[in-house]
Amino acid sequence: MRDQDPSPVGPERRLSTREAAELLGVKPETVYAYVSRGLLGSRRTPGGRGSTFDAAEVEALARRNRRGAAGSSAAAGRPAGDGSFGGGESSGGSVGTGGSVGSGGSGGLGGELSVRTRLTLIGSDRYYFRGVDAVDLATRHTYEEVAEWLWTARLRPGAEFVAPDAPVAVARRAVDALPEHATPTDRLRVAAIAAATADPLRFDLSEEAVLGTARTLIPTLVAALPPVVPGRHRDTGLLAHRLWTRLTGREADEAYLRVLDTALALLVDHDLAASTLAVRVAASARAHVYAAVSAGLGVLEGPLHGAASGLAHKLLLEVLDQGDAAPVIADELRAGRRIPGLGHRLYSGEDPRARALFTLLDEVPQAAPALAAARDIVATAARDTPLHANVDLALAVLTASSGMPAGAGETIFAVARTAGWIAHALEEYGERPLRMRPSGQYTGPRPPRPLPEPHTGGPTRHG
Repeated sequence: MRDQDPSPVGPERRLSTREAAELLGVKPETVYAYVSRGLLGSRRTPGGRGSTFDAAEVEALARRNRRGAAGSSAAAGRPAGDGSFGGGESSGGSVGTGGSVGSGGSGGLGGELSVRTRLTLIGSDRYYFRGVDAVDLATRHTYEEVAEWLWTARLRPGAEFVAPDAPVAVARRAVDALPEHATPTDRLRVAAIAAATADPLRFDLSEEAVLGTARTLIPTLVAALPPVVPGRHRDTGLLAHRLWTRLTGREADEAYLRVLDTALALLVDHDLAASTLAVRVAASARAHVYAAVSAGLGVLEGPLHGAASGLAHKLLLEVLDQGDAAPVIADELRAGRRIPGLGHRLYSGEDPRARALFTLLDEVPQAAPALAAARDIVATAARDTPLHANVDLALAVLTASSGMPAGAGETIFAVARTAGWIAHALEEYGERPLRMRPSGQYTGPRPPRPLPEPHTGGPTRHG
């Protein structure tokens, strides 16, 4: 346990409208236009004459505007991809101290969308939850304690999440009715919506109510998943212990449980991944927590987001089967596929989450063959491009060595990230409603145009 929590941030510096306009290099009228678009927050001065602006927020907007102006001329030649072989999540958000929505451009919502957040900061080779090193938190505290820190900026030693009987029963019935081929994300999304129907207070978006929902929804999602061995599961204790029985039929030992618990804590949040942005859009429209989480799960199911760990799992099994990574990687590249588990657009070196999990997996004897195969993959790929392991490859070592299916990594990711999604929803509930509503840039034919002739090949559609 840490001896003390991080120190609070000092009082903010305020700017007048004229000072903000000078710093931004715009007219005062433009400053108020930024406020109306949600790009900048304002506060009325005492007596109601004029407004003041958070200096840090104005400076951040000025930096984004400068980046947008500098990058506009080069945008046409910028590559569409991130230049890496893989990476299960991407993040386009910038981090600040306020809570406004901005863009990389100098006006409107064109360019790269950014959302100010107090939750997660990503550096060059590490990342932070509310200013505290995330790896330090995850390796010293349980998933539940890290979630509480992200939600409340307070540590609750020994925090435990308890699922009420009623929503668990409803969620289990809904999940049990799904076909056998339903994916783990299918089950979690159905469980979330089913649990919502058992909560008549779900539309209460006060902080206290949302936190109460958070502490019951996450264990409900886990409890709704069927155990691998019928009758052998647990619904009490640490969430990692409960989740283990839903992922593998093997007996758990303390070393593996520690890896799983740490993986959950490491994956709690990672700035504005696509699923997190979807959650914030839903929360901006004042969707309740269950619906916001469901939005995140829907995006997570996309092949460019949550599926990467499953692909890394399959690659790892193939390398273990052949005993050599070289022919496996050669086949992948020959087929025009990227190598999953390598590279991340936010880290030039090794993903700090992967580094932390590999350190723990080194202490698990059963994981040694899979860990050696993962290192063979990294070394083989490095002959062509110096890419490092990302968290998907580390999850693959965990899942492959413990007898879990390929989809287990996605399940771990989804359960872990639910806490982060709720943290972002909580933050968004404190913002102006419907601020996550950009304007469309019409690129269709110039109006007015005549009514189209009826299509003779089929029925005419209206609307």
